Amino acid sequence: MRMLAGLALVFLALSTVACKGSAPLPAKAVDLNAQGVEALERGDLETADARFELALEYNPRFTEALTNQGLVELQRGNMKRARKLLSRARSINPDVAQPHHALGVLEEKLGRPDRASKHYQEALRIDPGFAAARANLARLAYEAGMYEHAREQFKRLVEVAPEEPSGYVGLGASLVKLGRWDEADAIVSEGRERFPENAELAIAEGRSLIRRGQLSEAVQLLRPMAQGRDDIAVAALGWLATAELAQGAARSAASHARRALALSPDDAVATFVLAQLEK
Repeated sequence: MRMLAGLALVFLALSTVACKGSAPLPAKAVDLNAQGVEALERGDLETADARFELALEYNPRFTEALTNQGLVELQRGNMKRARKLLSRARSINPDVAQPHHALGVLEEKLGRPDRASKHYQEALRIDPGFAAARANLARLAYEAGMYEHAREQFKRLVEVAPEEPSGYVGLGASLVKLGRWDEADAIVSEGRERFPENAELAIAEGRSLIRRGQLSEAVQLLRPMAQGRDDIAVAALGWLATAELAQGAARSAASHARRALALSPDDAVATFVLAQLEK
């Protein structure tokens, strides 16, 4: 999912972390649930559903297996059945975070971010360290223009899940929206040290280099990421065009901006570059 304000950030949108289960339950049920999670993670919905169904034969009140079966139905687009399964899981054990989080994912898929946020908040009330719910709540706040709230949530995500690059990406983006450039640069730099291969953080660093007038460095960083056709390429093309515009390379800037718009007609950065060239 792309964030607004010209900086393309690809998040692991609508994270649907599956539940692996725990005792006291029949060992075979736990094992089947874990096998189902593995199948779900690789996109094998039929196998995942069969494993969860068998796990539930051992214990129909196995909350984790019910939740995971609901996630399968979400992937299939069967929203009515997904809601039934997830609501049942929540009613069996309201003190487990996963069903609340999964209901939030369902509400997002139905275009109801306010309801989704409430479910994510409930999941975090139960388990403040549940990274998927924290990431989704932070992203929704950012998309709603609630940048201070987003900053707070992304900062907490960095604390509870330092292994998750989206926390650094989102925190940097929120700080930029708040005009706190130095702090944004610092968190992006820290993220780049931890995740040197992460494309979203590289885009953020490229934008920072442009702002500081380090245009050649920005071009060198962004050019390799501008070769594809995904959101990363769109962002790289837009900021690459911006750097080239500042360098006076109008022809190259126009070419890269037009390619960005061919991939994503509403890209704000590329639109801005072309508007400046047409003056």
